[in-house]
Amino acid sequence: MLLSTYFIQVSSIIVSALAGLALIVVRIRAGKQPTSMRKIIIPPLGMATGFVMFVFSVTHIPWVWGLSAFLTGMLIFSFPLIVTTRLERVESEIYVRRSKAFIFIMLTLFMIRLALHSVVEQYMSIPQTGAIFYLLAFGMIIPWRIAMISDFVRLQKVET
Repeated sequence: MLLSTYFIQVSSIIVSALAGLALIVVRIRAGKQPTSMRKIIIPPLGMATGFVMFVFSVTHIPWVWGLSAFLTGMLIFSFPLIVTTRLERVESEIYVRRSKAFIFIMLTLFMIRLALHSVVEQYMSIPQTGAIFYLLAFGMIIPWRIAMISDFVRLQKVET
């Protein structure tokens, strides 16, 4: 039992690290191609499918915990992403331009998540911990993408 729990925890860290690395690579490559409203909206819509996990009782958490995680993502963790993500018009196309600090911020957020993960796991099961951090991440992506949509619409209105 202890070995399987350890394996799940280590696997979770490895998968999270790979997902974070993939996100960084995708974001860096995205700056080389023009963006669109669709490219801004699709990631949160795709991520929203994760709410299906709550169908299973093993992931059920108290509403207050879920709301707290979601609001923490919205009010704290989204801020560095919003600040370091800018859209700019180049001729008739709109590109995502990130500050040089973007990778550092993503790595820092990942390290904070890992540190908090081990603390949270002391009080709830691994699936519940996953649910908490899913809500935190979803709360983080929503304001970030809303800010990007706002910038995109503003830049679309600017005449070339």
